[in-house]
Amino acid sequence: MVPMTETTAAAPGVWRDTERCYRAVMSRDSRFDGQFIMAVRTTGIYCRPSCPAMTPKPKNVSFYPTSAAAQVGGYRACRRCLPDAVPGSPEWNVRADLAARAMRLISDGTVERDGVPGLAKRLGYSERQLGRVLTSELGAGPLSLARAHRAHSARLLIEMSELPLTDVAFASGFASVRQFNDTIREVFATTPTQLRIDGARRARRRGDVPSSGTRLSLRLPFRPPFDAAGVLGFLTQRAVPGVEEGSATGYGRTLRLAHGSGAVSLTPKADHVRCELRLTDLRDLSSAVSRVRRLLDLDADPEAVTRILGADPALAPVVAAVPGIRVPGAVDGFELVLRAMLGQQVSVAAARTAAGQLAEALGERLPADGSLGDLTTLFPTAAQVAEHGGDVLRGPRKRIDAIVAVATAVAEGKVEIHVGRDPEELRAELLALPGIGPWTADYVLMRVLGVPDVLLTGDLVLRKGAAALGIPDDVEGLIERSQAWKPWRSYAGMYLWRANTYLNQGEER
Repeated sequence: MVPMTETTAAAPGVWRDTERCYRAVMSRDSRFDGQFIMAVRTTGIYCRPSCPAMTPKPKNVSFYPTSAAAQVGGYRACRRCLPDAVPGSPEWNVRADLAARAMRLISDGTVERDGVPGLAKRLGYSERQLGRVLTSELGAGPLSLARAHRAHSARLLIEMSELPLTDVAFASGFASVRQFNDTIREVFATTPTQLRIDGARRARRRGDVPSSGTRLSLRLPFRPPFDAAGVLGFLTQRAVPGVEEGSATGYGRTLRLAHGSGAVSLTPKADHVRCELRLTDLRDLSSAVSRVRRLLDLDADPEAVTRILGADPALAPVVAAVPGIRVPGAVDGFELVLRAMLGQQVSVAAARTAAGQLAEALGERLPADGSLGDLTTLFPTAAQVAEHGGDVLRGPRKRIDAIVAVATAVAEGKVEIHVGRDPEELRAELLALPGIGPWTADYVLMRVLGVPDVLLTGDLVLRKGAAALGIPDDVEGLIERSQAWKPWRSYAGMYLWRANTYLNQGEER
């Protein structure tokens, strides 16, 4: 991996630049939605930058990095612009510090499942240290951040489902109905019942189909442009039979979640991705949505990427031809590691076949009621592969032994692969495992952690793409040229892969 510089990793959020933020508010610039929160002292309301309401005077405005910080400041959410219903901040993708890693875990529902002690343990800090850092960086401690996240999940369930409100309370992580009611009133300045009425009215205006039971239909926003065809093509080419299915218009897969299984179907639209979710337990809603957003890289800032990469004369034509390219993520860390190992020194098709055989032999079957189509199987866990992988896997004995050893390390908790890991620490742990070299370790960082500044310089297909564009394809030359692409070298790699494919010079990995 070509590591991020310290200045990149610790770059302050845009919310600190009050002059720039106010200009964005004046122009109602939706590109800044999710990057900061505007709070208005005279009304006690916080909004997204593009809120259509009358622009307040500068002296009456404060800016916050998160909704939680605004709530701690005594502000309530605007019911007109719904400031939480926007793409997440791309800052959490660029940064690899403690605050960013904590935000990713909170978004994945770690506090609801394991409490603040569990969050702190996963991050390798004491609760006191964690609280101090988050309050300093984000204006709110872990409990307040998790509370804001619960409120957002509750709003989704209130507005998009027909669940009784009591069930919504517990499904969204609240300890009691009273806590649920109090939080909704404090955050949205209304009752859960009125929030449901307002949500139904908005859904009718948009033509959304009501959700029922444990099936939910959601709109996942993104910052345009969005290269939906590229993401779908990447995922479809690698789709494991039974676990995934894809086409030129959509993608679906099964999900292994904390409280049960799930399945998701994704269909890109002009300004959002339609997400059809089926969950065994609605407590997994926030985690499922978070993982899907990472899978499609929906929180990316494509204009920031274009601004840097489009300045390179060699890359510029491809950047212009494919606006809004994304770096596909992953819904499960171990699954991605195993599939990357299966793909070493073989074609994408061969790797997909091997993964499919493993899933067919060891994966858990979902109820066959016909509602999931060809999605029938959950990808095997690390424990399942550790115990039975040696009997199922085919190919060189050395590779099989390495995969089983990695699965055993993960199953025993010796290596943890999740979005809260420090990239450099995880990379070192992966490289210490058998069968994992620099390419595989860096590929995992790019797709599991969403590290935006990874350049897979050892990838032969990527280097062919570089040569096709007139960019030096030797490792040293590519590294030197890539200095100007910081901090978006992962996206540059996607463009190089795309250039190679477009010019029919080989198959992507």
